[in-house]
Amino acid sequence: MIAEVVIKSLFILLVVVAAIAPVITWIERKQSAVMQDRIGANRADISGITVLGLLHPLADVIKLLSKEDVVPIGANRVMHLIAPLVAAVPAVIAYAVIPFGGVYTFGSHTISLVAANPDWGLLYIFAIGSIATYGTVMAGWSSNNNWSLLGSLRASAQMISYEVTMGLSVVGIFMVFQTLKLQDMCLAQDTTFRVLGFLQHLFGVPVPQWLDWVRLPAWGIFYQPLGFIMFLTTIMAENKRPPFDLPEGESELIAGYFIEYSGMRFGLFFMSEFIEVVVIAGLVTALFLGGWSIPYLSTQTIVGAISPVFNEGFANGLAMIAHFLTFMLKVVVMIWVQMLLRWTLPRFRYDQVMDLCWKIILPLSIANIFVTGFVILLVKGTP
Repeated sequence: MIAEVVIKSLFILLVVVAAIAPVITWIERKQSAVMQDRIGANRADISGITVLGLLHPLADVIKLLSKEDVVPIGANRVMHLIAPLVAAVPAVIAYAVIPFGGVYTFGSHTISLVAANPDWGLLYIFAIGSIATYGTVMAGWSSNNNWSLLGSLRASAQMISYEVTMGLSVVGIFMVFQTLKLQDMCLAQDTTFRVLGFLQHLFGVPVPQWLDWVRLPAWGIFYQPLGFIMFLTTIMAENKRPPFDLPEGESELIAGYFIEYSGMRFGLFFMSEFIEVVVIAGLVTALFLGGWSIPYLSTQTIVGAISPVFNEGFANGLAMIAHFLTFMLKVVVMIWVQMLLRWTLPRFRYDQVMDLCWKIILPLSIANIFVTGFVILLVKGTP
């Protein structure tokens, strides 16, 4: 059991931190270049080989490692040195409860493709994510620089504000799936529901038999479309990436809370945002896009179709591979969506960012909770 957890943890570190996060820097450069009708990163090469610009992440690492690590005069040295770790570590360990597959049986052995599956899984992500706020505040305060301090104040106000609305925006998902375990949410979405069934349940409107085939995957986005929009907005604002990058807005604060950082310590702040992009994509996939489930092909359907030809263990193995690839495909799509928004929308003013949180998303999230509860009561109360 311990060995299995260690293997899953190492897999997450290798895939998320060592593989996907560095490649995202290349994806962002290339996607922005495509959107702006230019070539993008293509200068870094080894013996004239550029590999479509894929050597740029490697060049970034070498550059950051070779730069001098400077601590400003008058800075709090201890706080200044540990702040990047406080910002980066929560982004890595948050992926521990995000499932990248279901539960599969191989003889007497069962494999669950999630590193940890506590009853309070989603609350764990919110709790861990809130720790990153301390990293930004510590970085700005300890640097002995007015601009970095202003950036940290902006970051703390923005991140704390959007944590409130982020939590409220997913209460509807809790109510629909009746659980906080992310893997259980994914299992609940591994099915379909009748599109017109709610008319029959709520109002007693008869639905013709020939319309019974009209079904949709039981994904959270179909149950909570408004919750999906609000959650994606708030969690992107929590990550402080454009158009919500007010804590580090170059045109206003030069470089924000990490202005006095250089070398690999700056690289930790830089990479933590890209790691959080992967975490956001995985979390949105698990909550709203069915997780690892394949539309209209439940696990039972896949295993049942393959088992008569091959043994059940082989069928579960194929299902596990298919589910993992499906999950990763959805994650890649959500990363693309985040990049698309990042290079499409202009930066908001600071008052606009706060007004969006407190005056628009907060009232909508509270209204969404009441409407969801009302609909659930109607459906359950209908004979």
